[in-house]
Amino acid sequence: MYDLIIIGANSSGISHAIKSAKAGVRSIRLITQRTEVVYPELIQDLDIDVSYKEKAESIKKNNDTSYEVTTNKQKYQTRCVIIAPSNNLIDFNFPEGISTSERVLLNQYPPEMENKDILIVGNDDFAVEASTKVIKQGANVVLALNNFNPNNISYASNQMICKLEQQRKLTVLYNSVPKRIELIDGYPMTFFDDRRTPDLEFDYVAYSSTVLNNKSYVEIEPGIENSDAIIFTGDLNPKEIENRLTKIFPEIKYDDKKLEKTNNLDGVKEQLRQQHYNATITYFEPTHSDLWVLRVSPDNGDVSHAPGQYASLGLGYFEDRIDDATDPALESKWDKLVRRSYSISSKIFDENNYLTNDTGTKELEFYIVLVPPIDGKIPGLTPRLALKKPGDRIYLGPKVAGRYTLAPVTNLDNTCLFLSTGTGEAPHNAMIVDLLRKGHNGQIVSLVSVRNTKDLGYLQKHRELEKRYPNYSYIALPTREKDIPKRYIQDLIRDRILESDYSINLDPENSHVFLCGNPSMIGLPVKDEESGNLVFDKDKTQGVIELLIERGFKLDERKNLGNIHVEEYW
Repeated sequence: MYDLIIIGANSSGISHAIKSAKAGVRSIRLITQRTEVVYPELIQDLDIDVSYKEKAESIKKNNDTSYEVTTNKQKYQTRCVIIAPSNNLIDFNFPEGISTSERVLLNQYPPEMENKDILIVGNDDFAVEASTKVIKQGANVVLALNNFNPNNISYASNQMICKLEQQRKLTVLYNSVPKRIELIDGYPMTFFDDRRTPDLEFDYVAYSSTVLNNKSYVEIEPGIENSDAIIFTGDLNPKEIENRLTKIFPEIKYDDKKLEKTNNLDGVKEQLRQQHYNATITYFEPTHSDLWVLRVSPDNGDVSHAPGQYASLGLGYFEDRIDDATDPALESKWDKLVRRSYSISSKIFDENNYLTNDTGTKELEFYIVLVPPIDGKIPGLTPRLALKKPGDRIYLGPKVAGRYTLAPVTNLDNTCLFLSTGTGEAPHNAMIVDLLRKGHNGQIVSLVSVRNTKDLGYLQKHRELEKRYPNYSYIALPTREKDIPKRYIQDLIRDRILESDYSINLDPENSHVFLCGNPSMIGLPVKDEESGNLVFDKDKTQGVIELLIERGFKLDERKNLGNIHVEEYW
């Protein structure tokens, strides 16, 4: 006699098996026609009997408190039955310009997965199951939850997402999905509908499109299909199912996170940190109260990267803020993470005062400014990060990415000009060190615009670089200092001050310009679809890109290589 029999080892069935076991249901039998259950690691420590390759055929009533489940192998007696229907694969209406190909798949697994970069696009448990499967085959996975609705993702799938993120095996995009895919050199380049998500190249893009199959293959005795003890997961939400089970098993109790949050706040926060965080802050040094340099070391996985790339950091909404602002809809996401991508900086000098070499490093350095709440926009991450210190835990995303690198610089005699505002100099720090360490001969110039001199977190290190390397110059442009004339980066380009005052040879024939920071400084154009020409917004202040193009420079556009390079993430 079992207390509970669950038919179906998909995400829904596994979810109710896990939660019921934790709630106190004493004997649970999970029946599946599969040779394995999804997410076996989630049930390995629970007292749940699993029967594989077994098909449930019928259910009939014994008496008021028990039912008989007949399978192709045997008969079971139970107090309650949960039937978890499977999903059916369906056709999918791709966005305009996207279609299937050898590397863009629909409801298929890639033919090769080990060490491949794979984007999975979906909005339900099936997409999470697919992500888990290909990760186990050795793939690097990004999961884009299309039209994300939390109710579409089961308890077990949410647990698996947390587990994989903690192990730095999965990157989840909750609000970004592909709007366009182009094959570049045979590989899908994916352009997202969220400007904060850079375009990314993958080996494969796999779309997942399913619909719940409400039909059950189990024959149910007429008259008992509406019994409270015969539960179809597709008919009820998880809370309604739990309410039914607590009526049948009054001795059990399901966890209530909101109740825990109220009664044992510190304990719940620590549980959530253990669940979500996968790295430690090893260094946290304020330049001033609103500007910090910090380093993060992950528990698992390497942190190898090319200078100029970025990674994501995250903290729970359950963490305290330094300001008095309240996050919108905080109660609904209190136990979730807020994430943001940051360019990877460099400490410039190592412990022996030599140029740092990030090869084999076990930590990443970031340069971050506190973002205040303004005009109804409530930042989620930096007001929480402001309260952290060395030794505190944090989330570090698994995917270090980005094409804003030194790859275009192939001539050691080229001039390299790095233009940034504020913390936009972070990737440039790493790129400059790499050029110097490798013996670059051409001029290297870092030009940084900030409000005040105190906002230059790496100033003294760059001054030391200038002493050591005659071909390196660091030009700081504070715009709000009383005794310093206000000049912007555009002024130095437009009026050729770089040439006249700093003897910098800015020639499009032998120069590369890198831009990171405020979009107004950069002035990124849009491309006219018909003519293919770049179009600048004439209602806005002229940006650096337009000024450089007027002087013969060319914007780097993947298929059309140029010598103006822009950090895409902002």
